[in-house]
Amino acid sequence: MLLEGLIAVLIFSLGILAIVGMQAAAVKASSDAKYRSDAGLLANQLIGTMWVSDRTTPTLQANFNAPNGASYLTWSAEVQNTLPGAAANLPNVVVDNAGVVTVTIYWLAPNEPAGATPHHFVAIAQVK
Repeated sequence: MLLEGLIAVLIFSLGILAIVGMQAAAVKASSDAKYRSDAGLLANQLIGTMWVSDRTTPTLQANFNAPNGASYLTWSAEVQNTLPGAAANLPNVVVDNAGVVTVTIYWLAPNEPAGATPHHFVAIAQVK
């Protein structure tokens, strides 16, 4: 009788531990999804800003190419304020001669070590 009770408590305890583990995994997945969503919104915001500006290729390159474009610097500061670890891994924006824009945003989750490979989001659009 006592042995069956101990086995029942053991099985119950393992079940509770499994539920706690699943909850931790769900919270991590939710955080990762939020950062990916924020990165996508920031990339779309920059591409939208390009669309409403002067869309000639030389102007886009002067204003938005990393690391010195004036509009890039403003947007990059917003990325660094929004995503964790983005200050150590600056976003990259390249406007090629055909008007194809490649936006790459990097971030590290708060619980990841500084030397870890950063997560990244890439958006490609043609602005003409």
